[in-house]
Amino acid sequence: MTVQAITFRLVPRIIAIAALAIGSAIMAPAQAADQPATRGPVTNLPLPRFVSLKTSEGNARRGPSLSQRIDWVYTRRGLPLEVTAEFGHWRRVRDRDGAGGWVHYSLLSGVRTVLIEQDMVEMHAQPSEDAETLAQAEIGVVARLGECTATWCRITAGGERGWVRKSALWGVKADETRE
Repeated sequence: MTVQAITFRLVPRIIAIAALAIGSAIMAPAQAADQPATRGPVTNLPLPRFVSLKTSEGNARRGPSLSQRIDWVYTRRGLPLEVTAEFGHWRRVRDRDGAGGWVHYSLLSGVRTVLIEQDMVEMHAQPSEDAETLAQAEIGVVARLGECTATWCRITAGGERGWVRKSALWGVKADETRE
């Protein structure tokens, strides 16, 4: 047997092993809520983490490649998304409803936004129910996220700014604080 024949027999096995390793990394389940955050292998940023859609249109694909089928098309600039995995230039994301897929990193921004989940949420002057109500935000509004305390976050939307209960927002973790 020649060296060349041995090489060709080993190559398919190496490719199969590599494909299994990559496939298990891609298909790894999202982090359980009770487990501590891990770091992404590409960015070394926490997983899961929130980002926003940088463009007015972005494709969420079945896998981390342009050749993969498009499952979702996000059409709302600034939409908050949760990154659950990384692979090269691709980030696996999910939206508020749990739908998602693999999005190219160039379509995502680190600018934090939130989605209002309750209708006519009051935006207060201070982080307190007793504080003056400055405005109200409708369900589905995308707002820019500012500082957050244990139970309140300051948001900006439609030229208005105010404090909203964290429980009325999607795109910020319950235990997250921001300055």
